[in-house]
Amino acid sequence: MPAVAAIAAALPSGRSLPYRMGRLAGRNLAYCAMLVPVALLALVTVPLGGAGPAAARWRALRTGLLGAAPTATPTWRPGRVAMLVHAVLSLLLGAAALLPLGIQLLLVLRGVLYGFVEPGPYDHSWGGPTLAGAWVTHFLIGLPIAAVALAAMIGLAAVHQRLTRSLDGERRGPWLIPTVLLIALAGALLFVAWTHQI
Repeated sequence: MPAVAAIAAALPSGRSLPYRMGRLAGRNLAYCAMLVPVALLALVTVPLGGAGPAAARWRALRTGLLGAAPTATPTWRPGRVAMLVHAVLSLLLGAAALLPLGIQLLLVLRGVLYGFVEPGPYDHSWGGPTLAGAWVTHFLIGLPIAAVALAAMIGLAAVHQRLTRSLDGERRGPWLIPTVLLIALAGALLFVAWTHQI
């Protein structure tokens, strides 16, 4: 199970497993939430000569939020075109990350806070006809969905981290850009399918 080994390697050491898992989840959630704003900032500042500061922001985001080891001495300084391509790819990943981020928000609103956001009656609600039954049912149904969304955010953060390391001169695998484009396409199709269900 390479995915399990990768998650275990990413866990900070020295604390209990639930604490480390919670910290990993929080870092990846925050990282995915920052992709769109930092990408938009880069798209505005890079054409104005801000390629260096934009690269520094991506490195700081990777090392600060994810706790990744910084590259000692970057072997390559990305230019404007490279930074614009990186910003567009980051924006695509950030847009795809909005789906699992939205699922996490829905877990809070429709699971944890269900009794406050849904006034009732609960006769036709899952777990109804009582508020307690509906609340617990919605919360328990939301937990595995939120776990899958969290796993998706960990994967998105890992792909973006690999993309950002290429700004320091690391060789970008031939699979990376097609993977980003495929993730963006899958996210767009999922979003369109979801909007048709509303």
